Amino acid sequence: MPLYWGDLHNHCGISYGFGGLENALLAAKGQLDFVAIIGHASWYDIPERTEGLEYLVDFHKEGFAKLRGHWDQVRDTVRSFNVPGEFVTFQGYEAHSSKYGDHHFVSPDDDLPLVEGESPAAIVAKLAPRRVIAVPHHVGYTPGYRGGNWDSFNTAISPIVEVYSKHGSGMSDQGMYPYYHDMGPRDSRSSVSEALRRKHRFGFVGSTDHHAGYPGSYGDGRLAVLADAKTRESIWEAILARRTYAVTGDKIQCRFTMNGQPMGSEVQARERHLELDVTGCDQIDKIVVYKNLQPHKVINGESLLASGGTDGAASGIYKVRIEMGWGNSKNGFAWHGEAALNCGKLLSVETCFRGRSVLAPTPEMKDDPAMNELGNKLIGQTESGVEWSCMTFKNPTTMHSHTAALILEIEGGTDTELRVQLNGTEVTATVGELLQGNRTKHLHPYNSEAIVLHRAIPQQAYTVKEAWTDTNVESDCDVYHVEVKQVNGQCAWISPIYALA
Repeated sequence: MPLYWGDLHNHCGISYGFGGLENALLAAKGQLDFVAIIGHASWYDIPERTEGLEYLVDFHKEGFAKLRGHWDQVRDTVRSFNVPGEFVTFQGYEAHSSKYGDHHFVSPDDDLPLVEGESPAAIVAKLAPRRVIAVPHHVGYTPGYRGGNWDSFNTAISPIVEVYSKHGSGMSDQGMYPYYHDMGPRDSRSSVSEALRRKHRFGFVGSTDHHAGYPGSYGDGRLAVLADAKTRESIWEAILARRTYAVTGDKIQCRFTMNGQPMGSEVQARERHLELDVTGCDQIDKIVVYKNLQPHKVINGESLLASGGTDGAASGIYKVRIEMGWGNSKNGFAWHGEAALNCGKLLSVETCFRGRSVLAPTPEMKDDPAMNELGNKLIGQTESGVEWSCMTFKNPTTMHSHTAALILEIEGGTDTELRVQLNGTEVTATVGELLQGNRTKHLHPYNSEAIVLHRAIPQQAYTVKEAWTDTNVESDCDVYHVEVKQVNGQCAWISPIYALA
């Protein structure tokens, strides 16, 4: 069953986000297989407009009114981009809630009306008989402060939960990617781990929650689905079946089964035969299979390296990341690049393009429909090379990347040469040299944009295939889920399998 990549939660200028709707759809089409562009629609229990909250209340209500005024046009535009087998779109919008937490409502039906309600369940009921799901997102915030509400959670209307986005990771109060938005820190009571402890049954997804019209913006969250075909009906069926998982950015390929049944399944079995198949985009650091929130099986990257070393072989398959960015350009720096191989074959290219880093509006920001028209695209690709264009921005902080990258999958040997030309600057290295370390080059003498050819990663360092049997029944419903972490910090969270005794 193929993997398809998407973003079901991102924003643009149709409500209180920024950038044009068509540009957002085109950006999604450049890196993803499916998308839902989400407008902000309502906030039933919005705080009163008191001193200090004027801007917060005003921009929300203005955004809600903007979406209502253009809803028919938004639906028609989203529908026009849906081409089965090529690119899939879904309809959707968002409702905030202090009490129940925020949800976005996603539907495969183009006649989805815009409704409001006091709870996610009330909104879904009003939308019947249309098909719709309510997806909780940034669930890790404080209960009652737009964090997840697991007391009211209903898997019948919420088969999936967004566990990672530009807000950070809501998996637990201890994991990577804490919350730093002005909405506050993570709370363990609202975390995904708490929902799993309660044995709620749902699948994991990631999405960007990007507010400048760039779905799939690298590093901000994406989801994968295992579906029969690239069509609305097939992807919708996969979502309802919870054959999903979340990634931060890299399209880490994951398969996880129990007794032949895929992620998201409920399996009646006391003897559980588990299989895990992971193909990363960088060197794997650690994989943890959790059972009832406790480590059940741990695979360390060091063991993968010990099986094959880091020097590679005379011939094999490698991944090399070409990264570009840095510098002082707040308004964007345009790149044009070409990469060519000598004595090697280019098997695949994965793009890691970002949009402008916007998570929420600020008083000084003004919408510009062209602000998300960044020119990020693959221009051409052959077995010997690739050509592309993209835009990068000054890194917002020393801890926050705004670079762009391509991941090349190369068949060759240590003598395979990679020659990269970017904006008139050339960097050349062999796979053998890149197995020992990376190569960097700057475009100008100081405060300059720069290029990195990252270390070459041999196939045995980014692939895992494991199979084992577990006969230890701990409860009426044992919950198995998987976290994958690469050395570059990119992660995947694989949806749980529920083993019923």
